[in-house]
Amino acid sequence: MTENWTGAATGILPADAAEALLVGRVQLPQGPAVVALRDGILHDISAAFATMRDLTESADPAAAVRAAGGAPIGALEDVWANTAPDGRDPRQPWLLSPIDLQVVKASGVTFPVSMLERIIEERARGEAENADGIRATILDALGGDVRDLVPGSSEAARLKQVLIEAGLWSQYLEVGIGPDAEIFTKAPVLATIGGGSDVGVLSESKWNNPEPEIVLVVTSTGAIVGATLGNDVNLRDIEGRSALLLGRAKDNNASAAVGPFIRLFDDGFSLEDVRGETVELQVTGEDGFVMAARSHMEQISRDPADLAEQAAGAHHAYPDGFVLYLGTMFAPIDDRDEAGRGFTHHLGDVVRISSPHLGALVNRVRHSEELPAWDFGIAALMRNLAVRGLLGKDSE
Repeated sequence: MTENWTGAATGILPADAAEALLVGRVQLPQGPAVVALRDGILHDISAAFATMRDLTESADPAAAVRAAGGAPIGALEDVWANTAPDGRDPRQPWLLSPIDLQVVKASGVTFPVSMLERIIEERARGEAENADGIRATILDALGGDVRDLVPGSSEAARLKQVLIEAGLWSQYLEVGIGPDAEIFTKAPVLATIGGGSDVGVLSESKWNNPEPEIVLVVTSTGAIVGATLGNDVNLRDIEGRSALLLGRAKDNNASAAVGPFIRLFDDGFSLEDVRGETVELQVTGEDGFVMAARSHMEQISRDPADLAEQAAGAHHAYPDGFVLYLGTMFAPIDDRDEAGRGFTHHLGDVVRISSPHLGALVNRVRHSEELPAWDFGIAALMRNLAVRGLLGKDSE
């Protein structure tokens, strides 16, 4: 792999970057700063918004960003060049995850293809070599395409009964076609990594893959105000052993990537654009291996707005808002190392997740245990902002 595995800064921007309202976070020598991208230059708007939470919780985030002043801190090209861990100069700024105090939620089994793969993982008990035979059995039992099946519908209920009678019912089918979506907490507050950083998988996992997804930005009132890209790293062998190991499979050091920027909703970009977005994945290995795939949001079985409503409401409040991974249809079955074992990551894999309206999230795979420990939590952030005189500002 070449040293410049992150690529050029222009490669992480949306196709219509000149019209896009992009905000993010940058690490400065004095601490994290909220930034807006304007004509290729990153501007520090922390004087108006100490945290990204403050920005997204404002009455009209898009208008608020346009009205905010901010000193330029550097060209995106230079900041991006300093973001990769190798050779990073801590005296110069680099990109962080664009979220901070928002809770990190994720929805699973929202695409029929991924639903089937979760069932296969469950029945394979985490053993990759058993997957092909189980896949054939389940597809035969389903007896047709389930992509148009509406979760919670009478047709879904009938299919559920058929599968129960055939001894093939699964907890993954329950959340895939039942009335209630799977919504879980992916990572602690402030634990996500941004573009250009190393993403982590547990060293014990021998069957894993990236999960390219769109991530919604949702306020404390339930309003969806923007979107970004995410990698909900999946350890298939660990979750396959038991769904009760979801936390161990999903929540590890550097296992949640978000970014590179949040694109705020405005007259040129809305939830309707998210519904029609295509998410592309490319994995490039140091061994020359290349894999590409696409996820079409139009094939999602639950509408993004419905997923956001199931995550928050009268049953659960998020005073600082939350972000929500929308799930993926990506389920790699192509063999990489041995016949019948499907795909799994190698150390050094570069994962590029991209879409026309959101740009590209680029990360390199390392073992979670070997990555720098996550040590900048909420208390550290509050102390840092206090020292810089940024607390107590009313951004509303």
